[in-house]
Amino acid sequence: MGVQSTDSLFKKSGRVLCYGELLLRMCPDLDGTWLKENKLPFYVGGAEANVATALALWGLSTSYLTALPENSVSEQILEHLQGRKIDTSPILKQGNRIGIYYLHKGKDLKNTGVIYDRAGSSFSELKAGTINWEEVFKGISWFHFSAICPAINQDAAEVCKEALQFASQNNICISIDLNYRAKLWKYGHAPSEVMPSLAKYCTLIMGNIWAAEKMLNISLGDVRSNGRKESYLDQAKITSEQILEEFPFCKAVANTFRFDEGEAGINYYTTLFINGQLHASQEYRADNIVDKVGSGDCFMAGLIYGFYKGMEPQEIVEFATAAAFKKLFIEGDATDTSIEEVLKTIKK
Repeated sequence: MGVQSTDSLFKKSGRVLCYGELLLRMCPDLDGTWLKENKLPFYVGGAEANVATALALWGLSTSYLTALPENSVSEQILEHLQGRKIDTSPILKQGNRIGIYYLHKGKDLKNTGVIYDRAGSSFSELKAGTINWEEVFKGISWFHFSAICPAINQDAAEVCKEALQFASQNNICISIDLNYRAKLWKYGHAPSEVMPSLAKYCTLIMGNIWAAEKMLNISLGDVRSNGRKESYLDQAKITSEQILEEFPFCKAVANTFRFDEGEAGINYYTTLFINGQLHASQEYRADNIVDKVGSGDCFMAGLIYGFYKGMEPQEIVEFATAAAFKKLFIEGDATDTSIEEVLKTIKK
């Protein structure tokens, strides 16, 4: 098959729908000052909400679907999302609580210090057969979710599959972020037992080479013992090719590489594999990071934005990477970086 343009691979005439649990992040400091001062910083977040926030900021028509209890706090959160130009009309009102997680300032979500308080949340109680997908998907041409959703429980995984089947049958582009959260997979199924049956519907798969091995059973080879950038890029190509072979609906695969080098700071670059070619971004380095949370979500949003705007593959990966890198210097879960600021970062 010949090379296809991003326009022909990704339909982009309608709105983007992001689906996932909205969370409140509580950020206690490491020395316990928050207890003495009675101050506990918090942010509105959740992987898919972060993607929706970025896309709406950049001018794409974006809807968000989650479940929230019907109370005054939920109403304030809805007003907050609407103020960011996110369509909240699909959001379901049910249940009794909003999910919460605790993460010390400056730490990563993959860190063992993250504490989840999500059991019994409104979103975790969603069940297959309760969402009118025909209504939800009206006017939608792109559906985005993450591997965090099916990690919650069996019901959540079944709701995801229900959504994916409807979206696939209606030729809607589907993207997934292979976020791996070890502390969430506690209901008797390993990610590798659940995720392949969901990934098979996806048009764009984003993650990293380690998540692809953990969640999609994609062989990682001997890159662990090497650690050189050239080896990582080679493995990104191999992983991407294997994913495309295993999941025929998939048209593009993106991988991120973010290494915390201690006093040397952060080293960050990414790849996008499409039409048989691997496109690698420029490499970014920084010494002082403000907030690691949401960087990958911003990269995902950058990919969706790039495909929507019909950018060339190299432009897409550069835009998404610059957006993700900028997020490392912003407090909170979601970005507030404009398109112009992202483009300036690329030039720098």
